[in-house]
Amino acid sequence: MFTIDQINQASSKIKSGADFPQFVQDLKEIGVTHYENFVSDGHTKYFGLNDYVVNGKSKYSEIPVNDDSSLEKLKHAIYIHQQGQTDYPTFCKQASEAGVEKWITHTIKMTVTYLDKEGKELIIEPIPKP
Repeated sequence: MFTIDQINQASSKIKSGADFPQFVQDLKEIGVTHYENFVSDGHTKYFGLNDYVVNGKSKYSEIPVNDDSSLEKLKHAIYIHQQGQTDYPTFCKQASEAGVEKWITHTIKMTVTYLDKEGKELIIEPIPKP
């Protein structure tokens, strides 16, 4: 099974949102089936086969997540991040302002699902091939 060290090694290659598709491929190769990233502090839960779970640490100081979600703000944040115009902390701040509590990245389905505090799906984004 995969380890946090393997995940950290894969994430160290990310410089912008444009690098995300390759990161997802790297996670898939080590056995991650999906992960949940929590916007409030950046901690992540990584899931593998047979109920295998690895918990990552918080990546930054806690930021408040807006109670009201904004699909337009989220679409804009995703778009500019995918273009490589924002770094990860900026994207997380913009996602929190758009009311995103967490996103779930599926390495099998190759999708990212953004959810608000009520668990409502805001956007399901396909992950392009690297």
